[in-house]
Amino acid sequence: MSGVPHTPSEEELRALGGRTLTVPGLLEAFGVRRRDDQTVLHITQALKDVGLSTDPDFADCTLRQEFRVVVLESASGTAPDSDVEEEDEGLPSGALPQQPFTIGDIPAARRGVECVSPGDPLTRAMYLMQTKNYSQVPVLDGDSVLDGVVTWRSIALAHATGTDLVLANAVEHDPPVAQTYHEFFSLLPTIREHGYVLVRENDGTVTGIVTAADITERFDDTARPFFLVGEIEYRLRKCLGAKLGEEAVKAVQTREKTGRITDLMFGDYVKLLDGDQRNKQGHRKEAACAAADGNWAALGWAGVVDRVEFVRQLDRVRGIRNKIAHFDPQPLPPGKNEELRQFVTLLRQLT
Repeated sequence: MSGVPHTPSEEELRALGGRTLTVPGLLEAFGVRRRDDQTVLHITQALKDVGLSTDPDFADCTLRQEFRVVVLESASGTAPDSDVEEEDEGLPSGALPQQPFTIGDIPAARRGVECVSPGDPLTRAMYLMQTKNYSQVPVLDGDSVLDGVVTWRSIALAHATGTDLVLANAVEHDPPVAQTYHEFFSLLPTIREHGYVLVRENDGTVTGIVTAADITERFDDTARPFFLVGEIEYRLRKCLGAKLGEEAVKAVQTREKTGRITDLMFGDYVKLLDGDQRNKQGHRKEAACAAADGNWAALGWAGVVDRVEFVRQLDRVRGIRNKIAHFDPQPLPPGKNEELRQFVTLLRQLT
C-alpha cells in the first residue's frame, strides 16, 4: 500500500455503511497504512460524499477501538440531499478531547535526554550545558536510575560552600519527576517552580525533560492557528459585511435565512465568492455562480487579487479551520500554519 490514499468506487464506499471497523481496516480500504492529516481529511470527505460518517469519529479512535460506519443525518433526521452541501464547522459529538492532555503529549517528554553518569567529571556536565544551552543535565546510572540533576545553581552553591568541584557535590537530589501519563495541567505549577520536569515511561526509563521553553513552544504551535483563523474570520466578515447586502447573504444560507453576515459558517464565505460552484453530480450551479460574480465585483478587488487563487486559498483555510475546531492534540504542520499567516497578511492589506 502507498502513502497516498485512493478513493474506492461509490459502490465500494456505500458497502461500508453499517459495518463495524477499526482504524487499520478503514485505512486498508483506502490503500494506506498511516492515519495522518492527509488521510483523515481524504477519508472523511470521501465518506461524506456518499452520505456516510463514522461513529465515533475514526480520527479520535485508538487503533484497536471499533467504530461503525453510519449514514449521515440532516437536522430533519433524513439523509442529506445530494445538492445540499453540509458544513462540518461546529463541534460534533466526539470533537472535543476524549482523553486528558498528558505530559507525554509534549514532544520533549519522549525525545530522550542527554545526561552524565555518576562517575563522570563535573566538567562534562558543564560542557553539555554550555554548548547545548541547557539549564540542567540529569545524572543517570543506566536508563532509569536517577541520581539527580546538575544545574548552574547547584554548581554555584558547590562553589560558594568551598567544597571540591566534583560531580557528586554539584548534584541536586530529588528533582521533579513525572510519568508520561500524568495530567499536563496539574504539572504546570511544578514546571513554573523548577523550570523543568523529568519524564519517565511506564517501565521507569527516563525518556525526556520538559522545560518552560517547551511549554511556550507548544502553546505557540497550538494557539497561533486559533488566533490566525479568528482574525481571518473577523476580517472576512468586516469586508463582506460592508460590501454585500442581506439578499446576498441569504442566498448562501441553507438553514435560517437571517441575512446577517455574523450568522454565516466559514464555508458560506467560499460560496459567496466562488465563481465555479457545482453540485454533487458535477453540474455547474449557474445561479450561485452568477451571484458570486456580482459579489466579487462588489468587493472591488478585480485587478488587485487573483480571484481563483483567493477562493482556492479561502477553501483551504476552511479545511484547516475545521481541523483545529476538532481540537487535534497534534499541532498543525508548519506548512498549514504558514498558509494561515500568508492569508491573514493578504486580508490585512485588503481591509
